[in-house]
Amino acid sequence: MSLHHTPVNTSDYFAKAFTKMLRFFADTFFAKRYGHRAVVLETVAAVPGMVAGMWQHLTCLRRMQEDRGWIKVLLDEAENERMHLMTFIKVAQPNIFERLLILIVQAVFWNLYFVMYVFAPRTCHRLVGYFEEEAVISYTAYLEQVEANPELNIAAPQIALDYWNLPADSKLVDVIKAVRNDEQGHADVNHAFANDYDQRNT
Repeated sequence: MSLHHTPVNTSDYFAKAFTKMLRFFADTFFAKRYGHRAVVLETVAAVPGMVAGMWQHLTCLRRMQEDRGWIKVLLDEAENERMHLMTFIKVAQPNIFERLLILIVQAVFWNLYFVMYVFAPRTCHRLVGYFEEEAVISYTAYLEQVEANPELNIAAPQIALDYWNLPADSKLVDVIKAVRNDEQGHADVNHAFANDYDQRNT
């Protein structure tokens, strides 16, 4: 796996601090209930790719220019995060309170991220890169928890078998590893997008 990105400027430090703040709230609320944490946070994780893909699409239309392949990558990221959500719904079965929390968090985050992306897309991509780094840490902890408690290692949901083309006898640990790999990929891509803004401005 790639190493995390070290902050180098104010934009990076803001993105890192904002990520750590959200991590604090997630740790406080969910503790080690990693399955339920995944359900709520994946609803948030699926927002940036959709917002960024939409804005890049509109920007390309206005400027009548190519997107350099960004739009498909971003929309694929959003779809991938949605599939993470659909998978962990089968595992964790969110309660009514968590479903209400999802509605509130998504409403707030969608609008906040949209405004941020319009005015500071580079910071937003760095922010998502850090989000995904934290996701890798959380899924690693989840994996360790399941490996230490075999009773938690249930059969992989059918939706996961189909989406990741996993063997029929796959378990939850196999799903977590697949999801963690996805998150690392998203981290790398978004950090690369942020770096691309730096290169364009030099």
